[in-house]
Parts: sequence; structure tokens; C-alpha cells
Amino acid sequence: MVARAALIHEMESRQACGNITGGIDLISAYVGARCYLVARYDHYSDRHHDFIITSNWPFDLVRTLGSALIDSQARSSEVRRCLQAFEPAFQDIDPAIDMPADLSRRVCLIPYNVGHARLMLVLLFENNAFLSHDRLRDAALAAAYHTSHFASLTSTTDALSDLTDREIECLSWIGEGKTSDEIALIIGISRNTVNNYITSIMNKTGAKTRSEAVAFAVRQRII
Repeated sequence: MVARAALIHEMESRQACGNITGGIDLISAYVGARCYLVARYDHYSDRHHDFIITSNWPFDLVRTLGSALIDSQARSSEVRRCLQAFEPAFQDIDPAIDMPADLSRRVCLIPYNVGHARLMLVLLFENNAFLSHDRLRDAALAAAYHTSHFASLTSTTDALSDLTDREIECLSWIGEGKTSDEIALIIGISRNTVNNYITSIMNKTGAKTRSEAVAFAVRQRII
């Protein structure tokens, strides 16, 4: 494994290369992982909007295991995301998924934040690998620090621009505690149209409740 002093020393040079992969390679070596995957999962709950930033997983695993793991994280509540940030967790892999024989069937999930962006470092280890919780926590902080140097990967512009002016207006009134009937009266549209806007907002933000949608909007400084 890479020593902590070597990790700190090497991080700067990896950032200077202008490629996120070099730093994630180093972080993976620091914790003794064989394979890594970094994905962003905060934009939407729809799987096709989740995206992989970098990975050295076999392609079939990215398509099956990687997509399923990130999709489940995207559907978690905002409160849960905040509480779990930077805290490593382990999950057993579905027996139906084919894995290389020398890799453990327990995957390590390390959620972390970069500004408003929510990201996930997912690590695969060899069988019987020694795992250090302290090193995994270090990996979360190092991944956040390293990723923060690549602004294009953590920009919230796309998420914000995908909400229409009318949807933002509805969100603002929801934040004021107004019901669908009250919003319809204020804006001058039907209650059904207001509910359609709210459904669209929930889909785009990945929120499960109106309160979560408002929390997302406040965090992103939309309202």
C-alpha cells in the first residue's frame, strides 16, 4: 500500500497532469483496492442521467453492478446522503452478477461531496485483502480534494438549467408553504398543471417529497 506521506506528496503532481484518473489511481493504491469507479449521482433519480466520471472496472461490471449501485444511491433521500457523506460502507454483491474469481464479493461505497455535487467512489478488493477504516476515510477526503480541482465534473449548471422558469416559480411558492390549489390561484393556472410541474421537479431533482425538492433548490441557490 502507498504510505500516507507519499499519498499527500503525489496528489499535487497528479492534479497538475490535468486528468482525474491519475489521482484516483493513487487513492485506490493507498487503500489497497484493485478496481475503482467514480460516479456522480446527485442530479436525478433516473438512471440514464447518472454518469460515470472515471473507472477501471471491466465494462460488464460497470454496466451491471456499477449502474445498479449508483442508481440505488441516486434514489436515497437528501438527508441520508448528507449523513453518509465521507463514511465508507460495504454491500454484498448480488450472486447473479458474474465477478472475477479473485475479487471479493463485497464492494466498498465511499460517498463524498464537492461543493454541491454528490459523488461516489466505489472500490473492489481482492479476496482476503486487509482493509483499514482510517485509510478508507482518508480516501474519501483525498477523493474530494482531488475531484475539486476538476470544476467541469462538479458543475451544477446542467442541473439548474434543466428546471424551467415555471418550475422554479412553483418551487418558490412550495418553499413558502403554499398548497397546489394556492399556487394555481396565485399563478393563474390549473391545479393539475401545478401538480404536473411538481412531478417534473421531483423527477429532475431526485426528490421524494416536496420538502426534499425545496431543500435541493435552497442548496443549489435556485430559490
